[in-house]
Amino acid sequence: MFVQHIEPRFTDTDALGHINNTVIPVWFEGAREPIFKWFTPTLSPKEWRLILANISVNFLAQIYYGKTVEIRTSLSRIGGSSFTVFQEVWQDGKCCANGEAVMVHFDYKKQKSAQIPDDIRAQMQQHLKVE
Repeated sequence: MFVQHIEPRFTDTDALGHINNTVIPVWFEGAREPIFKWFTPTLSPKEWRLILANISVNFLAQIYYGKTVEIRTSLSRIGGSSFTVFQEVWQDGKCCANGEAVMVHFDYKKQKSAQIPDDIRAQMQQHLKVE
């Protein structure tokens, strides 16, 4: 599991005084960076090898400005060319949101999915969430 700490910004809040729902997918994307590096170590868009196929977010509790947030990232499924990233937002010892992102290893030249290489698959296995 990867863990990232975020200090919510004032601009992340909404009129109701909590973190806006649109911010969570942005935080989740940022916390997927270690996974992106497995496929594109330089993070260069010219070498990019992933596409996002689907995202979902479940809002479980309000998240507040002025308190550190912890993003926990793991994998819940590894397929032949795609995988599912599972993420959670924790604040004050409580899971406030969770979600999934389906990512596809993609060959942009051929415009089709590609098998996940064995060396990357081995790294992925280390972060597979056990139920």
